[in-house]
Amino acid sequence: MTMRTARAAALLALPTLLAHPFLTAPAALLTAAALTAPPAAAAPATYTLDPEHAVVGFLVMHAGYANVLGRFREVEGEISFDEATKQLGGGEIRVKTASVFTDHDKRDEHLRGPDFLNAEEFPDMIFRLEGAEATGERTGRITGTLELLGVRKPMSLDVTWNKSAEYPFGTGVFGTRPYVIGVSARGTIRRSDFGMTYGLDGDLVGDEISLILEMEARRQ
Repeated sequence: MTMRTARAAALLALPTLLAHPFLTAPAALLTAAALTAPPAAAAPATYTLDPEHAVVGFLVMHAGYANVLGRFREVEGEISFDEATKQLGGGEIRVKTASVFTDHDKRDEHLRGPDFLNAEEFPDMIFRLEGAEATGERTGRITGTLELLGVRKPMSLDVTWNKSAEYPFGTGVFGTRPYVIGVSARGTIRRSDFGMTYGLDGDLVGDEISLILEMEARRQ
């Protein structure tokens, strides 16, 4: 075989050599690895409470006759939440105790005083969210601690995750629409656990307080 003939035969055999499984295996393995590699874990997002759509309310029995309905007008806070995994990363809800409102001026003044909330000495009531467990597809129980009158006690809230979506109204300078999560939560505490004992004798004011939280929070 001449040199020219050998070179031509080698060129004709090149496609067959390139198709050999030992040569193509690395590329195939890389492709398979890319297709089967787990996606990067999503980080929890931070949501800031919308003060115009954040309500912390309460019900307390008055002398055994009926519940008094009240609320706090100043609420703020942040929540860390991973929507994909439904994992709560923590958070904090802060309430200004002086903002208590029951639609009765004299009663509200009394509630702000040392017999009840002692707002001058303890201006903030704080619920620190520490953990959560699912109880259904869109329900769960959040656990944490409540700080009131300088005392910290465990507290839990039963929560319903109502909705997460782009807001239907533009709120920014250019009419941008934030991504908003909405939740409803309920819980109970005993005020005597925090040293608030006024009116317990004679059942003038109930000990058990029912908490009502309705909140919208914007993703940052």
